[in-house]
Amino acid sequence: MAMGEGECTPATKPVNRPLIRVRDLACHFVASPPPLIRLLQRRRRSLLKAVDGVSFDIARGTTFSVVGESGCGKSTIARLLVGLLPPTRGRIEFDGVDITGDRARRNARALRRRMQIIFQDATASLDPRWRVSAIVGEPIRAFRLADGHERTERVSTLLSAVGLDPNDGNRYPHQFSSGQRQRVSIARALAGNPDFIVCDEPTSSLDVSVQAQILNLLKDLQTRLGLTYLFISHNMAVVSYVSDEIAVMYLGRFCEVAATQELLRSPRHPYTRMLLETIPDIDAPGVRRPPIGGEAPSAIDTPSDCCAFHPRCPFADDRCRRERPALRPAGPAQVACHAVEENRIG
Repeated sequence: MAMGEGECTPATKPVNRPLIRVRDLACHFVASPPPLIRLLQRRRRSLLKAVDGVSFDIARGTTFSVVGESGCGKSTIARLLVGLLPPTRGRIEFDGVDITGDRARRNARALRRRMQIIFQDATASLDPRWRVSAIVGEPIRAFRLADGHERTERVSTLLSAVGLDPNDGNRYPHQFSSGQRQRVSIARALAGNPDFIVCDEPTSSLDVSVQAQILNLLKDLQTRLGLTYLFISHNMAVVSYVSDEIAVMYLGRFCEVAATQELLRSPRHPYTRMLLETIPDIDAPGVRRPPIGGEAPSAIDTPSDCCAFHPRCPFADDRCRRERPALRPAGPAQVACHAVEENRIG
């Protein structure tokens, strides 16, 4: 697909500086009644710490994935990066520009075209009253990238790029299958000629065979266009296929970060090991995989003086119950675990 006017190719950009740099990012929500009701009921203010201080970089042209159980804060990170939620604290840099804070957000509006998101539910994210040509063409119109016949041609090119027929632009979203609707969402995300795309569980609602098609499409587009992805999923098998680097998330914090092959070959954190146990083994189809034990505690008022995973961890000791581990280097990975730090895990 042709590059848009004024768009830099990946080769023209600095190779040393990451495209995305995040430092101590947090997003807390008030999870208690209004102040007057709290006063009458003598209840204290409660916070839901959806994201509680994460830091990471995403290199250009790579895929950084965040994986974890539902409710751990993955999708909140996605919305923070594209500006759909304001952070409680922390700093987000896009291509060297700080896009957090009121003044920084105003100065960074021109960068928003270069950041797009693909949502999990394509049905809910596509306007049912618009034809597909209008949906895909809206970013082109909004960013004033093309008009008239040129816009129509670009919409046709985008639909072809995601495996749809250009004539499909005359149809409505409900006339497509779920996989085809997700292709429309991908075409819309590409319409603004972005550099960075957040993929928020784009395959979780699809059949397995369709999942593979969408994942292959995303990888092909990344190779052809030099795209950078943040990929969100609860499925370790999916992220192991698409990722260059994986962050395992638990209750708003990263517990392990490593290159994909390193994490698959030598998982260190007990929670990472549990997640990897859920991947089916084609060499042992009859072996029953043990489920992840216990349930994640509530993210509301999560204690900061202990390891959040210790109620479910077979390696937990007294230190885990009284001190929260920090994310520290452990060989080629970063791990937040006292048992790993003390070599109590073989």
